[in-house]
Amino acid sequence: MQGYVRPGNSQPAWLFPFIILVVLVLSVLPLARLAVAGIAALSNGGAGAVLGDPALWSATYYTLVTAVFGAIISLVIGCAFAFLLTLTDIRGKGLISFLFVLPMMIPPQVTALAWVQMSGPSSPLLKALHIAPPLGTPQPLYSVGGIALLYGVQHAPLVYLALRAGLMSLPRDGVEAARLSGASSLRVFRDIILPLSLPGVIAGAAISFVSCTGNFGIPAILGIPASIYTLPTLIFSKFSAFTSRTFGDVALLSAIIALISVAGLAIQERALRGRDYRVLGLSGATAAFELGGWRHVFTPLLWIVLFFMLAAPFFALVAGALVPAYGVPLTFKTMSFHAFSEILFRQAITRTAFVNSLSLAAGAALCLLLVTVLAAYALSRRRDLLARLVSSAIEIPYSLPGIVIAVSFILVFAAPLPVLNVTLYGTVWIILVAYLSSFFAVSLKPVVSAFHQLDPALEEAARLAGAGFFRRLADIIVPLIAPAAGASVILVFLIACNELTISALLWSAGTQTLGVAIYNLDDSGSSDLASALSVLVVLMVVFIMLLLELMAKRLPKGVVPWRN
Repeated sequence: MQGYVRPGNSQPAWLFPFIILVVLVLSVLPLARLAVAGIAALSNGGAGAVLGDPALWSATYYTLVTAVFGAIISLVIGCAFAFLLTLTDIRGKGLISFLFVLPMMIPPQVTALAWVQMSGPSSPLLKALHIAPPLGTPQPLYSVGGIALLYGVQHAPLVYLALRAGLMSLPRDGVEAARLSGASSLRVFRDIILPLSLPGVIAGAAISFVSCTGNFGIPAILGIPASIYTLPTLIFSKFSAFTSRTFGDVALLSAIIALISVAGLAIQERALRGRDYRVLGLSGATAAFELGGWRHVFTPLLWIVLFFMLAAPFFALVAGALVPAYGVPLTFKTMSFHAFSEILFRQAITRTAFVNSLSLAAGAALCLLLVTVLAAYALSRRRDLLARLVSSAIEIPYSLPGIVIAVSFILVFAAPLPVLNVTLYGTVWIILVAYLSSFFAVSLKPVVSAFHQLDPALEEAARLAGAGFFRRLADIIVPLIAPAAGASVILVFLIACNELTISALLWSAGTQTLGVAIYNLDDSGSSDLASALSVLVVLMVVFIMLLLELMAKRLPKGVVPWRN
């Protein structure tokens, strides 16, 4: 099929309407359905019961408190790493950056489980080292402070990435001029770098706050045992105790989470409004400061932080997987690989979870790739208002908490589809469609970046020579954007493989994902099996990230987030 081509435009006439239709199905329809359900609940008087429930206000309080303190912790850690790795001559930047971004790629429930295994009186690792607190001592992580601490660890890489992008474009000539005029390093940092990096700091804080607000895995592992419910875990508990009012109540709770997230982003916009941060002159003020003797202070400090963020929790996770039960100290007598063999060869549920997660992640990545190549082609060649609206509609589901997306799709597919009389609710397909909606923006970004780097003259020459749209796509465009397309597939696969928040509400018997399996195993008391499965998931994440690292030199700038 050649397709009608508009004069002066290489796009077939059907292409942009097709992209609009996809965006309507994946973005507009589910969010509109959520809004309708919320309005219906308000009009039927359901809002009074929800707003009068003390559990709502308690969950809102804990959501805000943990999100604010988690954002502060992530801001401190992320800014320190961003400034040191971007602006100084510290050694090992690539490796440190790779390791620091790793917690962001690890499922939050795995992070929570690892830290639980690392702390408290029953920690197998601390018992093996004879430094465990006395029995009867409360687990310190089962608290508001514990949830906020792990929020900070999980989301510090988001602050790092947001700030580093701005630091990489600092005015090199401005820094050099200040140095030549006799300004000290502290003065340059205070008067030039810090003010210009403020947009990145504010953006990182806002992204971290929104991510903390929608996080399910950490408060589910740490909060529920201590009866500390955030809004996502409260929604989960309401679905567990399903009643005739559940859909209306959950729609209102999801709307509250969405409002908190939008408020966080609005505060970011307000903080940056009226400020002109355009940089003139040469950019790229990398290694602006020579640490000298301070390198021997800051380098070990960064590695110590990484040790407690990554190595110590991972060793604790391994220790928890090698002992027969939580609380048993790890020794040569108690050590056993039973949990790993149980997970890999005997547990049908975990094998199903592996198959489901890998299949859903691969399916979402490949389906999105087919759509995003066409969407990137269309959006990169249009500059009108409609194209901007479509781009925004693609971004919205990714910026909203996953729990909101899950509720939206439950409302859309709870009843059988019209005409077809087929229901997706309770099947693996509803999880796949929700993944397509949530990760559309992740898949689109690297492909759009690649399209912006293409010379349109190549395609125009082929069009004038009579090549149709699909011929140009196969022979010219796809080979040139192949590295970015590969990165798109890997990024979506990596994120979808470890997803929990969406699938926690959408799974049913036989459709468990890895994230759901880990949470259910820990919740049922099988901490050794949950730890063993978590270890395998972490190893899988590291392998996929190393694969991206190997591809990095062939990818457009900014596709691999931890690369300098």
